[in-house]
Amino acid sequence: MFELHSRLAADTLIVGEFELCQLLIHRDANYPWFILVPKKSSVTEVYHLSDEDRMQLMKESCMLAEALVDVFSPDKINIATLGNMVPQLHIHHVARYTSDGAWPNPIWGALPAKQYEKDVLEQRIESVASVLVGDDFSAA
Repeated sequence: MFELHSRLAADTLIVGEFELCQLLIHRDANYPWFILVPKKSSVTEVYHLSDEDRMQLMKESCMLAEALVDVFSPDKINIATLGNMVPQLHIHHVARYTSDGAWPNPIWGALPAKQYEKDVLEQRIESVASVLVGDDFSAA
C-alpha cells in the first residue's frame, strides 16, 4: 500500500493526483517547487517501475513541466531525482530564474527555507492545478 514518506509529508502539501503520481508542492516559497511521487510502495528508483509506469511517469513529468512554464514563465525547469534524504522515489520540478537567490547553482541548501503567505500558497496551487486539471489529473 502506498504511503507518503514522513519527510515529504512534513515538507509538502498535496496538490492533486495523476494516474500514477501524487503531485505535491514544497512548502519553501523561495521557488515554484513541485514534486511527483509515484503511488507505488517500496519504489526507490525509476528502474523499479514497470515499463508502462516509467512511460506514465515521463508523461506526467512532462505535463507538470509544461504547466510550470505556462504558469511561471521561468528561465529553466530543473527536474531531479536525488533520494539521498528520502529514499522513496520522488521527482522534483523547480521553476528557476536567473534572478533567484541560488542561480545558477542547485537550490538545496542555497537559501534558508521561506514560509509561504497563505494567499500566495493558495494562488500558486490553484494556478498549477487549473492548468493540469482534466482527464489525467484531479486537484485535491
